[in-house]
Amino acid sequence: MGAKNHCIVMPDCEKEDAINALIGACFGSTGQRCMAISVVVLVGDTQKWVPEIVEKAKTLKVGPGHANFDISPTQSALHLKHIERLIADGEKNATLLLDGRGVKVEGYPKGNWIGPTVIDNCKQGMACYEEEVFGPVMNIVRVDTLQEAIDFVNSNKWGNGSSIFTKNGHTARKY
Repeated sequence: MGAKNHCIVMPDCEKEDAINALIGACFGSTGQRCMAISVVVLVGDTQKWVPEIVEKAKTLKVGPGHANFDISPTQSALHLKHIERLIADGEKNATLLLDGRGVKVEGYPKGNWIGPTVIDNCKQGMACYEEEVFGPVMNIVRVDTLQEAIDFVNSNKWGNGSSIFTKNGHTARKY
C-alpha cells in the first residue's frame, strides 16, 4: 500500500512537546511502522527549529533490538539498501543535515544498521520524498502558511494518516 505520513507543525504549538513527539513518531520502531511520521511540514517560524530537531535526533542510540536502544536494525539488507538510496537522493537533491548511513554496532558486524537521518528542504518529485522510506529518515518540508501545508499534504499520493501540532482551535478545524 505505501505510506508517507505527514505532520504539520504550526508556530503556536508547544515547541518542546512537538519536537519530542516528532522524534518519537519518526524514529521510534526504527521508522518501520505504518503510521510513522516520515514528513514534517514546518510552517512559518517553526522552520527555525530545524537545528534543535537535528540535535535531538543526534541523541538517539542505535543498537540491537533485544536491548534498550532507540533505533534497532532494519528488517533486511535489501531494505537497508533502499533506505540508503533514498538518503543519497536527499543528499543530491535536498539538504542532508544528519546522515545515518555507515553506522557500526560493536559485536554485530553484519547488522542492517542505519542511524537517524534528517533531510531538509524536501520537495515533490524527489525520490526521498515521493517513495516510502520505512526507516529512520525524517523529510522536512518548509512552507509559509497553513493553506500551503494543507495543499502540500493533500497533493501527495500516499498516506495512512496525517497530524498537526497547534493550540488554535480554528487552525485545527480548518486542517
